[in-house]
Amino acid sequence: MQHRITLIPGDGIGPEVASSVVRIIEAAGVDVAWETHYAGAQALEKFGETLPKELLDSITRNKVALKGPVTTPIGKGFTSVNVGLRKALDLYANLRPIRALPNVPCRYPELSLVIVRENTESLYAGLEHVVVPGVVESLKIITEKASTRIARFAFEYSRREGRKKITCGHKANIMKLSDGLFLDCFRNVAKEYPEIEADDKIIDNACMQLVMRPEQFDVMLLENLYGDIVSDLCAGLIGGLGLVPGANIGEKGAMFEAVHGSAPDIAGQGIANPTALLQSGILMLRHIGEREAADRTENALFKVFEEGRVLTRDIGGTARTAEFADAIIQQMR
Repeated sequence: MQHRITLIPGDGIGPEVASSVVRIIEAAGVDVAWETHYAGAQALEKFGETLPKELLDSITRNKVALKGPVTTPIGKGFTSVNVGLRKALDLYANLRPIRALPNVPCRYPELSLVIVRENTESLYAGLEHVVVPGVVESLKIITEKASTRIARFAFEYSRREGRKKITCGHKANIMKLSDGLFLDCFRNVAKEYPEIEADDKIIDNACMQLVMRPEQFDVMLLENLYGDIVSDLCAGLIGGLGLVPGANIGEKGAMFEAVHGSAPDIAGQGIANPTALLQSGILMLRHIGEREAADRTENALFKVFEEGRVLTRDIGGTARTAEFADAIIQQMR
């Protein structure tokens, strides 16, 4: 069957890595009709807004999107496009599988864990205002509805993917009401899944344990801000953001994206590593029911890493973006 998928190339290196991933997905035998739309600075220049209605309508209609990196200005300019898309489409679950790749030097080459992050509330939602000059207030909102929903997502995902344990990270020892509610919802949902082990750790201890003994974790369930920080920490354990996928999933659709930056300093040079977006594309293929193509693509990616002959510069090779993509395609033939 043909799939209609919204493609957001992004900016910086986004269009380069996106075009390579599109080629690889099509080479895997997946029939896709791509609808290309722009977001962020490109959309602002073309349409006068960072999230055009046409883009949101496309994702709502197609139920799935693949997105390259989009630059977010720091401290000024427009707000995060990523946050805006998650809010507009209620993509409440952020999924970040962390798995070491062959032949990439890292501290934990056997590591495989998954971060499930609540996407819509907590401090990361950006609800802040000036109280008086020199005093700014940020609001941390935690609701029973959102906390229960993300906990159930984590348990359903774990059941479907054969994961055995979920650890809830929190700071309920200090924020007894907000983080306490998040933890209570986790514990209540856990009762419905007796075959999955459920435990919890205070978030600062969890971070220490991740650095010392990450193998003790299987799936981690985290509220928004903690999830943003810890998922990047875990990416660092296996080589960095350029190697890990990301997915944002809700009832209205799903968006699969590279979680690294747009790297404007190397844009247009054809040397960017498309691995993160490709891994996100593999998650997308599984989401739309193309599991065989996903497995074939993933096996080819891992084979290229195992052989180590055609790797991009950031991971010790000399290959250009297109050459790396060609090598993966060749492995699938």
